Amino acid sequence: MTPLILEFLYPTRLWALALIPAIAVLYLLLARRHGTRRTPSRLDRIVPKDPAWKRHGAVMLALASIAALVIAWAVPVDHVDEPRDRATVIVAIDVSWSMEAVDVEPSRLVAAKDSAKQFVQSLPKGFNVAVVSFAGTAQLAIPPTIDRGATLRAIDGLRMAPSTAIGEGIFASLNALALVPPDPDDPESVAPAVIVLLSDGATNMGRSSATAATAAKDMGVPVHTIAYGTDRGVVVDDTGQEQRVPVDHYELSEIARISGGRKYAAETANQLDETYAAISESVGYEQVPKPIADRYAGFALGFAALAALGVISLGARWP
Repeated sequence: MTPLILEFLYPTRLWALALIPAIAVLYLLLARRHGTRRTPSRLDRIVPKDPAWKRHGAVMLALASIAALVIAWAVPVDHVDEPRDRATVIVAIDVSWSMEAVDVEPSRLVAAKDSAKQFVQSLPKGFNVAVVSFAGTAQLAIPPTIDRGATLRAIDGLRMAPSTAIGEGIFASLNALALVPPDPDDPESVAPAVIVLLSDGATNMGRSSATAATAAKDMGVPVHTIAYGTDRGVVVDDTGQEQRVPVDHYELSEIARISGGRKYAAETANQLDETYAAISESVGYEQVPKPIADRYAGFALGFAALAALGVISLGARWP
C-alpha cells in the first residue's frame, strides 16, 4: 500500500514539477489571447464550436501525464512486508499460582502452554526462540535455539510457583539475548529481538516492571504483553478459601508502552491463539523499501492516452 507521504530515491528531481504550473499559466494566457483577438468566421457560424471543456480537459490530462512522469523519474518507493531471515523471540510465561485459575479451561497455564507451543511452531525456522518462566523469581527454561523440539519440551516442563515477578522475567529475557548463537554466514550481525510476555497478575516481588521495560527500550527490544484470563478467575488457597485473581491490565499496558511493544488481551484459549498468530505475523516480517516507479509510469501512459483521445476528438467531426 502506497503511503500518504511518498518517499523518493531522487527527491531533487521533483523540482521538474515546477514545469507544470508554468505550462498551465502559458496555456491560460494563450487561450485568453486567442479568445479576445479572434474574429468569428463564416465557418464558425456554420460548424458548431467544440465545447471549451474538451480543450481544457485534454490539456489537464497532458499535465497530469507529465506530473506522473516526473514522479516516476524521482523513483518513489513503497514499503512492503518481507519475511525476516533471522530474529530472536523470547517467550516469557507467568507460572505464578494465579495461573491455576480455571476461568479458562482446563486452566490458564495449560491453555497458555498449548498456545505458546503453537506460536513457537508458527515462527520461521531460522528464528532463535528462548523460553523464560517467572513467578517469585525468573528462570531460563531454554536458551535461544532453533531446535523447536527442545523448545516445546521446555514449555511442557513449566511448573507453577508462588508470587509474581514480572520485572525479573523481563530482565531474565534480556539476559538470554547474550546467549543467541551467531549467524554462521555473518557472525558480526545482530538479529532483531522481541519479548512476548504472557501474564495474568501484578508484580509483587523483585524489581519493578517499569524499570525492566525501560531497560528493554534502551536495548531496542520491544516487549509485547498478553493479559490472559478474566476478571472472574479464582484460586483456592492452602486454607481452602477461594481468592479472586483478576487480570491486571494496567501494568501490562505500561510495560508495552514503555518498551515500544504492543499490549494484547485474551480471555479464552481461542483468543490467545489469535493473539499469538498476530504477534507471529508482526515479528516474522519486516517492512523494506521497494521502488514503484513503474506504477507511476503506467499512470503517465494512461493520462497521455486519454489526452491523445481528447485531441483527436477536437479535430474530428463525429456523425
